[in-house]
Amino acid sequence: MTSYLRGRVTALTAAAAAAVLALTSLTAQPASAEPTQHIPGGDFTTGTTGWWSTDNAPLSATGGELCADVAGGTTNAWDVSLGHNGIPLVKGAAYELSFRAHASVPVTVRANVQLNEAPYTTALSRAVALTTQAQTFEYTFTSSLDSADGTLTFQLGGSAGAFRFCLDDVSLTSDAATPPAGPEQVKNGDFADGTAGWYSYGTTATGADDGRLCATVPAGLANPWDAGIGQNNVALTAGASYTLSFDATATPGATVRAAVQLGADPYTSYLSRDIALTATRQHLEYSFTAPEDTTAGQVAFQVGGAAAEYRLCLDNVSLIGGEAEPPYVPETGPRVRVNQVGYLPGGPKNATLVTETTGALDWQLKTAAGDVAASGRTEPRGVDAASGQNVHTIDFSAYRTAGTGYTLVADGQTSHPFDISSTLYQQLRSDALQFFYIQRSGIAIDGNLVGDQYARPAGHLGVAPNKGDTDVPCRAGSCDYRLDVRGGWYDAGDQGKYVVNGGIAVQQLMSSFERTKTAVTAAHGAGLADSTLRVPERGNQVPDILDEARWELEFLMRMQVPAGRPLAGMAHHKIHDANWTGLPMQPQNDPEQRELQPPSTAATLNLAATAAQCARLFAPYDAAFSAKCLTAARTAYAAAKANPAKPAQDLGGGGGGYGDDDVSDEFYWAAAELYLTTGEAAFLTDVTASEHHTGDVFAATGFGWGSTAALGRLDLATVPSALPATDRKRIRQSVTTAADNYLATLEAQAYGLPMPGNAGSYFWGANSNILNNVQVLATAFDLTGAAKYRDGAVQGVDYIFGRNALNQSYVTGWGEKASQNQHTRIYAHEKDAALPHPPAGSLAGGANAGLDDPYAKALLTGCKPMFCYVDDIESYATNEIAINWNSALAWVASFLADQEKSQPAPAASCRAGYTDYGEWADKAGFTAQLAVTNTGTTTIDGWTVRFAFLGGQHLREAWSAETTQSGATVTARPTSTNQRIQPGATVYFGFNATTPGGPNPAPELITLNGTACERS
Repeated sequence: MTSYLRGRVTALTAAAAAAVLALTSLTAQPASAEPTQHIPGGDFTTGTTGWWSTDNAPLSATGGELCADVAGGTTNAWDVSLGHNGIPLVKGAAYELSFRAHASVPVTVRANVQLNEAPYTTALSRAVALTTQAQTFEYTFTSSLDSADGTLTFQLGGSAGAFRFCLDDVSLTSDAATPPAGPEQVKNGDFADGTAGWYSYGTTATGADDGRLCATVPAGLANPWDAGIGQNNVALTAGASYTLSFDATATPGATVRAAVQLGADPYTSYLSRDIALTATRQHLEYSFTAPEDTTAGQVAFQVGGAAAEYRLCLDNVSLIGGEAEPPYVPETGPRVRVNQVGYLPGGPKNATLVTETTGALDWQLKTAAGDVAASGRTEPRGVDAASGQNVHTIDFSAYRTAGTGYTLVADGQTSHPFDISSTLYQQLRSDALQFFYIQRSGIAIDGNLVGDQYARPAGHLGVAPNKGDTDVPCRAGSCDYRLDVRGGWYDAGDQGKYVVNGGIAVQQLMSSFERTKTAVTAAHGAGLADSTLRVPERGNQVPDILDEARWELEFLMRMQVPAGRPLAGMAHHKIHDANWTGLPMQPQNDPEQRELQPPSTAATLNLAATAAQCARLFAPYDAAFSAKCLTAARTAYAAAKANPAKPAQDLGGGGGGYGDDDVSDEFYWAAAELYLTTGEAAFLTDVTASEHHTGDVFAATGFGWGSTAALGRLDLATVPSALPATDRKRIRQSVTTAADNYLATLEAQAYGLPMPGNAGSYFWGANSNILNNVQVLATAFDLTGAAKYRDGAVQGVDYIFGRNALNQSYVTGWGEKASQNQHTRIYAHEKDAALPHPPAGSLAGGANAGLDDPYAKALLTGCKPMFCYVDDIESYATNEIAINWNSALAWVASFLADQEKSQPAPAASCRAGYTDYGEWADKAGFTAQLAVTNTGTTTIDGWTVRFAFLGGQHLREAWSAETTQSGATVTARPTSTNQRIQPGATVYFGFNATTPGGPNPAPELITLNGTACERS
């Protein structure tokens, strides 16, 4: 456990002893002026005046009650709502809400006092358990909001059955008491954003519960500091007065210690009080004067030492006083913004200059020794919409000399150093893929492979304090069985595992490998071969990237509902903790119960799609596993078709939602993968019947886990199949058309990224969508060989590596100023110096104009889109890591690593024809022949021809060539009689091959001595 979380209460230092500690303990809110009523006519004797409802809940006033008939079957609580607007919300003012309510059947609804406009922040949110008998409910709260446009809302949706809801005697009053002087130093003290910003340790079942932070504290802990809840990084000013206040209960009762102290050694105490709590809610306030300046203060509740287990709940935690934090101004470094990693010698080389000057300026490219290597004039671009900056572009693409430590100088500014190298991205491919091994669940991470700082025991295998993933029940009784769902990858900053996020992530890893069968620059997979990555399976004759993918695929198949159970064949949407855990939290230390959430159509189709792709890729290496994947895929697809509209249900707990109301794209993706693997007409029918087959699946803002039609389209465009030629041509054209659109966007953006410059394009995880647009550009290059698409893909990553408004590389370990404090419970160095930063190659989510977490919102409100990012562990909405973000990086990094020559492949000097003479009578194999013609003007003396089968085809014998096979890749070399191929001459060789069944399309790529041949 982290030392500062143990945080002993030390004796006061001399400075602390001089502090003035004044104590006031209150059991009720302070006296105030006459309360103001905000709900006129709350007894409904004058009807429903002033009240509104959604269309699906018409209101009536009957017998002095307001009633609404609520339909069953809605998904979310807010799908059926009624309420009263015009509620003034005053920050710091005390409010009291009371009402009587009942329902025709027992049901739980939610009462909110909140903003009546986006982002609809709540000042009060309570779950209200109704019975058929009218009950009175009373709540008090202190408003954390300032707005004239508040609303009292009753959210009634989310129930399976219909019911009648009735309300009476509604009162909402406020007391405009003057709040304590000074700014609020505690973030999310009302827990409206869950447990964001708060740590916990030594407790269980810790999380936000009905607007409070609650935790179960075990018995038998020796000291108060053996368990705790708190918030770090609290700023205190010497000589300033502060008031700590909070509401608390302990059931059945306990004594806890409330403290404000230094959050690091020597843990100087500024305020410490032992408080006897009971099950009756108390409001407590304490005042003190800070003896020193610090930004490392800590509000701590030390809760250990009780003889019996108890349940602690906190609410309205506040520390008022001191000085307001100065406005946050990011450190952006030099005004010349470059790709801090560097540039390929023959690739595009662009930078951005931030300047107030509107006319062109001189620039110089300097070597590490300070010599001028190139010079030119900038291109003024005006004000960039995404950053609000006046910028110029610097294009130094003409300079091609490799070297290290280059800098660009313009307008009196010198950029961060960078390299020009053909091997620039080789290590990035390894690092981006290494991320997945370190994110593995259910296996000890070997420090000999990845460094001792990342070594850890296996997590979630049922070894105390883990509850484990080996025998997991369903949430809230939603199923009557338990599953072994060990393995897979931890999704993101939390330790949940989500099928829809795992689906796109494992697809992109498998597609990185499958690309090597068809892409000219991929060298038939040499860069992704066995023993190229640091994984424990290396050396097993299977490409390491497939070994990594298998770890996730095994987990995805374990999430399938067993035969004989309701919804058999479908996939559970996710598995995660019953309650949120704090930061940091190592997987092996997670004490929470793990729970399955109900199956969904989206998750089931993710399983069908990825398992189908698995079947063809693993066929050459493990026929049994390939067959297992195909069985799982067929079963899942059939189950999805039988349950085509079962949305994800988020039943709460410590995990993200990942809801998706439109699964037509997942149906298209799954049908495409099953067709490519099996060649069966039924799947082709589903592919061609989909609206996505002819629709535009490449959005300007990219694809992601919730929009997967592009995955199917890209595979249909690149994977060999018997798709009709006209259809295949149209599909390929759609990829190049999308790539042309992304090129136009890139050229219009002064920072050179393939993403529009409006605020709507900067959202949670947008960095991965940018990279997914780069993937489309790269695929267009693989399909056409057109240099513009390769150059667009190469330039498109400049933004990720520092050519942006913040001068920030978003990949840990890559760039002079790189993200390193991403939101994660595992690599939480910012919270505990004994823990590492995220591993090199970890991608941050990136700028998010939505500011969807309280830390970012407090720090960055009003930011221009490209500035809406902070490299802090608390900002999960801008700075989280996630497997589907790193899979996008891994795919692109693998493509970049293959572009060593930085030039399109030389013009083909060969033509290849592939003739399949058909299946044998027993359908166990086939016979084929290749004809390779020298279309050049010089004799070819010695030749090597390579191509790849689709799946499990395997050479039995060959003639007129010496052949070998590795995985799906066949290599043919001459015999002693046909080593030379004269200009215009053709060499022929044939073979017999066995096949496990399924389609046997002609290979997409045939190379002669490493050069792709034209097809005849």
